[in-house]
Amino acid sequence: MNRLDMKGRVAIVTGGAQGIGLAVAQRMLQSGATVVLWDTNAAQLATARRGLVPLGEVRTAVVDVTDDKASASAVAEAVEAHGRIDILVNSAGITGGNGPTLELDPQVWRRVIEVNLVGTYLACRAVAPHMVRQGYGRIVNIASVAGKEGNPNASHYSASKAGVIGFTKSLGKELSRTGVLVNAVTPGAARTPIFDSMKQEHIDFMLSKIPMGRFLGVDEAAAMIAWLATEDCAFSTGAVFDLSGGRATY
Repeated sequence: MNRLDMKGRVAIVTGGAQGIGLAVAQRMLQSGATVVLWDTNAAQLATARRGLVPLGEVRTAVVDVTDDKASASAVAEAVEAHGRIDILVNSAGITGGNGPTLELDPQVWRRVIEVNLVGTYLACRAVAPHMVRQGYGRIVNIASVAGKEGNPNASHYSASKAGVIGFTKSLGKELSRTGVLVNAVTPGAARTPIFDSMKQEHIDFMLSKIPMGRFLGVDEAAAMIAWLATEDCAFSTGAVFDLSGGRATY
């Protein structure tokens, strides 16, 4: 592992109790950052923290990213504890299961949009003003190759991640002269607990689309995400970085 220069940086990672978010937290701690994990699952947060504490300073907060007051309160607590927030990684997300668009329950469709897209917006809305005031910040939003291509039987997930891409481009332009950079990554499928909500035929479909013939490793995703959160990433904003094993064509 290449050690990045993140000494003295404070990072919030949403959805940080498992999967890509947890891998990002580990990579950042190993590079010298202080990490604040947000998740809705208190038990998983506690387990994650126990595993990460040997690597550095870790705080946790039980936060539903769709609750704007909860996000704002958790940000205020982080600023009070650490004096600053340098990095935000929006990793919280759900799939909502799979099914033909015309058969998906409207409540499920709305919930996926709320968590994946609105939750990303609310976290940025709570964190970015602090970054702007200090003249420095790095925001990395986790989108998906599904947001580029539109996976069949996953219209709610695909639409939410396409929204994250568009939102990233807009916010990146808005903050481009503030010292706060906003980028997104578009992972292909990674074998994480999110697979538990998918049908096997959908998992097989995603694998068949990857030219490399394998799923993304969470440590591979963390490597790119962590670099985008460093000072070395200095002239990319509103950009989308591919993590699809060759699947994406743009």
